[in-house]
Amino acid sequence: MEHLIRIYKKLLRETDTSFFRYLYRDIAWDNRMIGIRGPRGVGKTTLMLQHIKQDLDAGDVLYVNADDLYFSEHRLLDLAERLVQRGVHYLFIDEIHKYKDWSKELKLIYDYYSELRVVFSGSSVLDLNRGSSDLSRRAVMYHLYGLSFREYLKLTQGMDIPVFSLDEIVHGRVEDVPLKTPLLFFEQYLRQGYYPFAREGGFDEKLRQIINLTLETDIPVFAEMSATMGRKFKKLLSVIAQSVPFKPNMSKLAELIGTGRNQMGDYLRYIEDAGMIIQLKDDTGGIRSLGKVEKVYLDNSNLIYALADGEVNVGNLRETFFVNQMRVRNAVSSSALADFEIGRRTFEIGGKSKGKRQIEMAEEGYVVKDGIELSSGNVLPLWWFGLNY
Repeated sequence: MEHLIRIYKKLLRETDTSFFRYLYRDIAWDNRMIGIRGPRGVGKTTLMLQHIKQDLDAGDVLYVNADDLYFSEHRLLDLAERLVQRGVHYLFIDEIHKYKDWSKELKLIYDYYSELRVVFSGSSVLDLNRGSSDLSRRAVMYHLYGLSFREYLKLTQGMDIPVFSLDEIVHGRVEDVPLKTPLLFFEQYLRQGYYPFAREGGFDEKLRQIINLTLETDIPVFAEMSATMGRKFKKLLSVIAQSVPFKPNMSKLAELIGTGRNQMGDYLRYIEDAGMIIQLKDDTGGIRSLGKVEKVYLDNSNLIYALADGEVNVGNLRETFFVNQMRVRNAVSSSALADFEIGRRTFEIGGKSKGKRQIEMAEEGYVVKDGIELSSGNVLPLWWFGLNY
């Protein structure tokens, strides 16, 4: 246990508190058990350590990584008991999915030690989604996404821009904020801005590692399939990256990766839960989860550049950015008239020359254009939609 304490104190000393992710203020930290899930590399570890450093007494906390060798011989439940005996009130557990039967032991910790508050995180969203069912009515779960364009500007340029709701965006409130050369920064963000390690060196290599670990380790381990499927999934993502907005044909996809058509739905769900794609559905009956999948996008624009082998489709890039940013605070579905619907609003995405034909019949339609800085009536700049969280 002393080893765990030394590692925890070292990490806490090295934690930077100059920049906080959007979710930091959204979490109700006083809950007895909190789970933070999200794809690899989006900043879950930093989020937890920042809360300890900023808001708690460091001596009243222990932070551990469930992948530590300590847990090859010790149980989380026993660690919790020792902490309670020492009068410690907070246990933070990172990479919880690396610990066997983690959800069952967290349930016991919650039931046995009411004086101990637990915060846990995991990069394998797949496993956390499955394990959270064991913790129903106990753990409050949150999902951390990657950087918004607004957060990227704060992190890399020190620009403190407020969050704008969708209502404020479509009504042009963003124009009240003075911002020089936003399109220059926007291009940088699309290439290398979604992950918090954007300001560090070796971005491309780190992103490749995330892709490989997710596709060749996380998904195969979760679904009990061979690692060779991970390489087939990577081939599938490369096709999506190079396509115009991708409309899935299950038979062709199955043929592409050499599997049965009936398995493709499960495979796409695994890849989506792991934070690699977004499946855009129609709004059938108002229940998005039951809608038909109309398009498949890579999860974010950085993945497109990493997987497209230099053949980036600009239409795909624009639509990916829009749905990636807006899905955090809004329910986005496909549109029968244009590209997207959010509530009663219809959005058509394009470049400077995009016309208004697709939204003429919409109840409330907007053309969202790349390459412009200011709005004109119902024509809005694409980069504005990166200020929503």
